[in-house]
Amino acid sequence: MIGFDRRKDLKKELVIVLDFGGQYNQLVARRVRECNVYCEIYSYKTDIEKIKEMNPKGIILTGGPNSCYEPDSPTYSEELFKLGIPVLGLCYGAQLMSHVLGGKVERADVREYGKTEVIIDKKDSKVFEGVSEITTCWMSHFDYISKIAPGFEITAHTADCPVAAAENTAEKLYAIQFHPEVLHTVEGTKMINNFVKNVCECAGDWKMDAFVENTIAEIREKVGDGRVLLALSGGVDSSVAAGLLSKAIGKQLTCVFVDHGLLRKNEGDEVEAIFGPEGQFDLNFIRVNAQERYYNKLAGVTDPEAKRKIIGEEFIRIFEEEAKKIGTVEFLAQGTIYPDVVESGLGGESAVIKSHHNVGGLPDFVDFKEIIEPLRDLFKDEVRKAGLELGIPEKLVFRQPFPGPGLGIRIIGEVTAEKVRIVQDADFIYREEIDKAAEAYKAETGKEPSWMPNQYFAALTNMRSVGVMGDFRTYDYAVALRAVKTIDFMTAEASEVPYEVLNRVMNRIINEVKGVNRVFYDLTSKPPGTIEFE
Repeated sequence: MIGFDRRKDLKKELVIVLDFGGQYNQLVARRVRECNVYCEIYSYKTDIEKIKEMNPKGIILTGGPNSCYEPDSPTYSEELFKLGIPVLGLCYGAQLMSHVLGGKVERADVREYGKTEVIIDKKDSKVFEGVSEITTCWMSHFDYISKIAPGFEITAHTADCPVAAAENTAEKLYAIQFHPEVLHTVEGTKMINNFVKNVCECAGDWKMDAFVENTIAEIREKVGDGRVLLALSGGVDSSVAAGLLSKAIGKQLTCVFVDHGLLRKNEGDEVEAIFGPEGQFDLNFIRVNAQERYYNKLAGVTDPEAKRKIIGEEFIRIFEEEAKKIGTVEFLAQGTIYPDVVESGLGGESAVIKSHHNVGGLPDFVDFKEIIEPLRDLFKDEVRKAGLELGIPEKLVFRQPFPGPGLGIRIIGEVTAEKVRIVQDADFIYREEIDKAAEAYKAETGKEPSWMPNQYFAALTNMRSVGVMGDFRTYDYAVALRAVKTIDFMTAEASEVPYEVLNRVMNRIINEVKGVNRVFYDLTSKPPGTIEFE
């Protein structure tokens, strides 16, 4: 498997995140990347010799759900703090650092959870440079550092927490009890930047223009005169992978785009317009119009997992058929990105969130020499930046997340061509009206509205009810509108879309989409709900 190793150039400044089971491990790494410094996540079980070999410029210890003083809790040897490499401990990481180095950690009388005022005691701390004397931070802990380790001094406190931060500047060790990586910590990004730049002395040369240039050169070197096959979904990841490969090897790349009939309205044609014969990229483009094939397979199926399985397996069958038509192809390319790797349990320590079909090795249905994954090192926001560098249209680069099974999981119950038409049309109207309202607000005020959702779509319920249109009685479907605000898509709140916008959407859907006589707005947060419908 080829993930490409750029450590000699772009990765020469490496910061590693040691994961102790924290829910924000990816967020920590992303914040470091935002400082233009390359960062990877590893489990706390990673051997000290491997860490020495990687020669990182800095190490960050994540939070975690355990108490560091309990016998079976995740820990690390004292040697880690004696390497001369700057270490930043966050929450559990801060407590563990204190515990291992001779301080004391105990259960707190008062649990701190949520936004908390932190008072900075050491104004000239390298980590708190430019940070307000009183700053709002996100706390989440039962335990606290009751006694700092020898050589440390307290640098910040709260009303209930005597050690909100501490440091040993001589050893370049920094402990922070709160979570600077989350946006609720108002000046958290500044703190992480201070650690990376002021303490680790990183220059910050991890940039997308250099990434794109280097990756193109490495693909050329690796592929030589070989041929590459890529499954192009039209999503951001596969589109950027196609753009990179096209720039590197041109017609040696064949992209297979399977239109399963479960895409958003006009989306298949939009993908073809960019990557097809009339598009801007030099590659071989194959579009397989398999709508009827999918609808036949899905007929009578109502269980969400069964639908997912059918849609996934049918894609593999079609892709296999097309691969055989092409003949010998040496490389299979995939749009795997870094969160796919982490969530599949191949990076960090957190529990496997979900399995990813494109992580973990060669598929068993086709005979390829190797897999090429040019985006394997990137987070989603970095993938978007790479897409813009490649000249992929902004509309595609910033396309909303769209599930692999497509509208199959935004239609409750059986999937039919008629239901797909209904949800495509309703969804198109909804997204159009949201976008128009947001653009009008921005034109008037110069900024995006506070209610602007991070994801918004229409879904089709399996509920039918009586309605009246004109002088006629109807018995039609109800459409549900979903709009959420989220930072990381792990949690989400319903967006407060203005009533006049929702009312306009309702009127248009009922008047323009045949088969619908009711429109609902979904107020459910995540948890307990999911962002998607099935």
